[in-house]
Amino acid sequence: MEASSSLWSGVNSGIVLSLLAVVWTMLWQGLQGLQLQHFFGRHSRRLSRRLAAALDPYLTVTIAEYDGGRMRRSDAYKEAQAYLQRATREARGGVRHLKAEPDRDPDRLVLSMGDNEEVADEFRGATVWWLAYTAQPREDAGGPSYFWGRASRAERRFYRLCFLERDRDLILGEYLPHVRREGRAVMVKNRQRKLFTNISGDSWDSDGSWSHVVFEHPKTFATLAMDPAKKKEIMDDLDAFRGGKDYYARVGKAWKRGYLLYGPPGTGKSTMIAAMANYLDYDVYDIELTSVRTNTDLRKLFIETTSKSIIVIEDIDCSLDLTGKRKKKKESAEGDGESKDGGDKKDGAEAASKEEEKEDKSASKVTLSGVLNFIDGLWSACGGERIIVFTTNHVEKLDPALIRRGRMDKHIEMSYCCFESFRFLARVYLDVDAHPLFDAVASLLREADMTPADVAENLTPKGPGEDADSCLAALVEALQKAKEKALAKKAKEEALAAKKARGKAKEAAAAEEADGDDE
Repeated sequence: MEASSSLWSGVNSGIVLSLLAVVWTMLWQGLQGLQLQHFFGRHSRRLSRRLAAALDPYLTVTIAEYDGGRMRRSDAYKEAQAYLQRATREARGGVRHLKAEPDRDPDRLVLSMGDNEEVADEFRGATVWWLAYTAQPREDAGGPSYFWGRASRAERRFYRLCFLERDRDLILGEYLPHVRREGRAVMVKNRQRKLFTNISGDSWDSDGSWSHVVFEHPKTFATLAMDPAKKKEIMDDLDAFRGGKDYYARVGKAWKRGYLLYGPPGTGKSTMIAAMANYLDYDVYDIELTSVRTNTDLRKLFIETTSKSIIVIEDIDCSLDLTGKRKKKKESAEGDGESKDGGDKKDGAEAASKEEEKEDKSASKVTLSGVLNFIDGLWSACGGERIIVFTTNHVEKLDPALIRRGRMDKHIEMSYCCFESFRFLARVYLDVDAHPLFDAVASLLREADMTPADVAENLTPKGPGEDADSCLAALVEALQKAKEKALAKKAKEEALAAKKARGKAKEAAAAEEADGDDE
């Protein structure tokens, strides 16, 4: 009995232990489901923050130079930088290391804080501190570094605002909006209009970027040689665009407009762009497409442009290879290789292949699709109040998809000089409104083509003894030569056409005679 009782007790103990193990396993799995480590972690962090708040009563707000993964410079950062210029200049700010940039006034400089400098500011009895600092980019941040090129590898700049916790509502609710408003006002006051151009990277994995100079072109619509009615039409169109923010929002369109300027060389396409920029008080971004390596780089350049700007691509028919030129080169190289025998043929083909590979590596890979997306794709709505201008000497060479309405909304023909444009140029260059030679000029302009640039050159006095009489006489002489040249060209073309017609007539007669002999 005692032996059986001991055995039964052992069995019961084993069962109890097994049950306890099962219960513990189920309980442990349940506790893991409750994520107690996160629960205790949250409470420990909360207690740490409360302890830190008791020991350090200051809050901070950090403003980064770039937002959107370094795709675009932050407006808030630029506004804070402009706002802090006043505090930076004052001695009581305590800033010892300053950065200087040229001001609109050539005798002044725009000052900003150097790295790791701190300046104090006051707002309605509250004191705040601004710290400027930089940080090295993380290697694993923002995806592979080759995607955004040098932008992803550059130092990141920040402003850190520090203030007491008791002033939290005042600083966040009133002071920061005040900083942005005042910063924008300073930016408008100190603004210098700029002419930007894109610079290609040093290697294939480095991106291009914008470089700029101060835009100081003197051309205005008041000095632009053009038919007055046509000039007024363009100015009215620009006025409607500049004041059309509500209209574009109401109809659901990006606030941008495309202009196509086309015409022979020397008809004033570039000066028209300068006049538009001066009239609207816009910056100018001149894109050299051959320096843009890929469609992605083109998109990045567009994102980095600012509002109130004119984006220009001049001679776009020469900027892109849309006609299979590369294919023709390849066929030509293959033909040259096939024209040789044996080893020479093989060597020629290999050399042509290496040359083509070298050209392809250095050539721009921007496509028509990339340009179309740049004009009116989804990315074209990033920002607003932008004008896109294409110029070309040969509008017939452009793909219709590139210049249709909605992309190039207004087409402006820049033609040869007319009499009204000549009278305007005579008044500007010679200060004359009437002259006996005006009738001769009017007659010759109807028979000969001359660009406004050539007319202006003839009307420019080139020596102390030249006056309106000599300049107008020189213009008449130049127009007569242009007329004679045009007549000679026309006669030559007519003679060539007649010769071709006679050749075709002889071929037709010979064919008819051959048919008669066969019968």
